[in-house]
Amino acid sequence: MGRLLLFIWVSCTLFSCQSADPVPPNVIVIFTDDQGYEDVGCFGSDIPTPNLDRMAAEGLRLTDFYAAQAVCSASRAALLTGCYPNRVGIHNAYMPNARTGLDTSETTIADMLKTEGYATAIFGKWHLGDHPDFMPLNQGFDTYFGIPYSNDMWPMHPQQGPVFNFGPLPLYEDERIIDTLTDQSFLTKALTERSTDFIRKHSDEPFFLYLAHPQPHVPLFASEDFRGKSGQGLYADVIMEIDWSVGQILETLESEGLSENTLVIFTSDNGPWLNYGTHAGSAYPLREGKGTAWEGGQREPCIVYYPGTLPAGRTLETPMMAIDVLPTIAEATGASLPEKIIDGNSYWSVWTGDTTDPPQDTYFFYYRVNELHGVRYKDWKLYFPHTYRTLNGRPGGEGGLPVPYEQDTLRAIELYDLSTDISETTNVADQYPAVVDTIVNLADAMRVRLGDRLTGVEGKENRPVGRLKE
Repeated sequence: MGRLLLFIWVSCTLFSCQSADPVPPNVIVIFTDDQGYEDVGCFGSDIPTPNLDRMAAEGLRLTDFYAAQAVCSASRAALLTGCYPNRVGIHNAYMPNARTGLDTSETTIADMLKTEGYATAIFGKWHLGDHPDFMPLNQGFDTYFGIPYSNDMWPMHPQQGPVFNFGPLPLYEDERIIDTLTDQSFLTKALTERSTDFIRKHSDEPFFLYLAHPQPHVPLFASEDFRGKSGQGLYADVIMEIDWSVGQILETLESEGLSENTLVIFTSDNGPWLNYGTHAGSAYPLREGKGTAWEGGQREPCIVYYPGTLPAGRTLETPMMAIDVLPTIAEATGASLPEKIIDGNSYWSVWTGDTTDPPQDTYFFYYRVNELHGVRYKDWKLYFPHTYRTLNGRPGGEGGLPVPYEQDTLRAIELYDLSTDISETTNVADQYPAVVDTIVNLADAMRVRLGDRLTGVEGKENRPVGRLKE
């Protein structure tokens, strides 16, 4: 009888272990502001970034990763919702005291994972509406510490302050303003400390951490420990401190025994603000920068780290956009996708190496006020006639003061083969008319769905942006 009971106990114990649900992975998204494609060592920079380089060596380096738009608010909306920004009604960068914001009926990554029992936090820049109705705690986040919009939206900005009459830059703790900032040099360290504390506090449960650094958006700030450390100017100092922050995150995961159960994604919201010159980064070898649909405006450095699950040291040239991050996280964690239509697809099987086939072969590059400027189709990038800002080869400003942009106009369709011309120097539209026709047809179909102000098409699938009730 005793042996029978022992057998039953052992059998039940084994069955219980085998049937237990696997622990879902933690998720960390580190999102910088205006960081250029080249501004990481493993993407070609001479700025020391040993922690990001280590992430790439032990994870994936994505060479063809795109922000969904080359401006702050729209880019962040796309990352968090898996939608093209114009689908959710966000086309630009919100100014302080905005009466609109990301509609709370949209499902953010935080909403999605909170439903699955995740603890959720955002530390850093929000910029999806600063009215209380649209702030992070109404968008799926349990806790928030940071600034509600860009770090230059304050009276001390040499150009914007008198024009827009911005008030002091507020620092939030959850729903409460706890300070107004003049010196931001402490902020990168403070956000890092909040992040590592959050990881330790929630080490025994799944968590989602969104670390949205306000840097290296101008005005640049580095702490005393990093100011002058690079020997290459303030911008390089700022990048070194961001890299230090990444190192602190990785070290905390290791010390808590969480490295092999945490997916970490690092990327930027758009390309460098080139007219700030020495206070801006580099998109080399890409064309143009922030505020354009050219490669330098939207192709970003991206590194994915999940040791033990994702193969180490791989470079992926498969095109991917920020709209794909939410569905990829959903597949990695087993979370349910939003009920509303989204535009992204999961790249999890590409990341794991199970397939080399991209889930999407076409991306649409909208810009402000719902203008479709460009389309990437496989290795091709096509641009429609539009006006864009440029420096036309001039250097940017010195000491944090910008030089004015010039306006340039693309007057005919242009086509570039990115597999051989990453810098977009040679228009081959006349040589590949069939490719042009294919992409134009794809664009026309998307215009019917999401609209295009340049052609006067309104779009049938756009959703209204969140607005305050009168």
